Amino acid sequence: MSWLSNVRNALSSIVPAGKQQTPENLWHKCKGCGTMVFTKELEENLHVCPTCDHHDRIGPAERFAYLFDEGSAQPLAPPKAPEDPLKFRDSKRYVDRLKAARTDTGEQDAFVNARGSIHGRKVVIGVQDFAFMGGSMGQAVGEAFIQGVEAAIADHAPYVVFTASGGARMQEGILSLMQMPRSTVAIQMLHDAGLPYIVVLTDPTSGGVMAAYAMLGDIHIAEPKATLAFTGRRVIENTIREKLPDDFQTSEYYLEHGMIDMVVHRKDLRDRLASVIGYLCAERSAAA
Repeated sequence: MSWLSNVRNALSSIVPAGKQQTPENLWHKCKGCGTMVFTKELEENLHVCPTCDHHDRIGPAERFAYLFDEGSAQPLAPPKAPEDPLKFRDSKRYVDRLKAARTDTGEQDAFVNARGSIHGRKVVIGVQDFAFMGGSMGQAVGEAFIQGVEAAIADHAPYVVFTASGGARMQEGILSLMQMPRSTVAIQMLHDAGLPYIVVLTDPTSGGVMAAYAMLGDIHIAEPKATLAFTGRRVIENTIREKLPDDFQTSEYYLEHGMIDMVVHRKDLRDRLASVIGYLCAERSAAA
């Protein structure tokens, strides 16, 4: 009998009659090493595998909970944006896909902002949620990004963005791609106000988001072993007809080649952000 069976038998002996089955969400199988981890243990470890250090994907609620000072987080109401401008339909109607994503995540769209403080320093944080249609960038995401910039300017605070996206949202066509120049203009507004723009790249960040606001930060931080790419590995290999390195398009590869500034473990990220914000804000204040 395996250790897992022993644990399950022990649990069943203390569960009331009629509730003998182990809940499906009691265990989590790590996508990095395959180890079965107690869900509670994983949550207490910030959704990082205690065995292999694999960083699981997490959404806005979890990010805000461990980043902001306790009681300081104030979520921003999602901005309004056209829901189905092209009346798009593939195997499902776009409006039905949106409805399902909203039910699954509890969010209005794939980008959520909140204002608050980190170690007493004011900050506005935007988080892209990969669970919402792959974090794809549509008009709602563009509007939310601009909303975050405007909130940071109003608070005279830095804007920190956590990216996680498969790229542009195909159901919105060219309107999705238009969010790239719009976000670029918004970042320039932030710079004109003398405020820092900090990007934290998480797994995965790719496509149009990688080509837009994900790589326009004053400082680029990445979580360990995140996949970061504009185009997929297979596409590149087929184009250049060469085998790419095993660590290609990872956080560590980008750091080694000077494309990002640092790779930071999730448990250290809050303190590191506080240090970077303190340094950048002090530097800009002195320059002003």
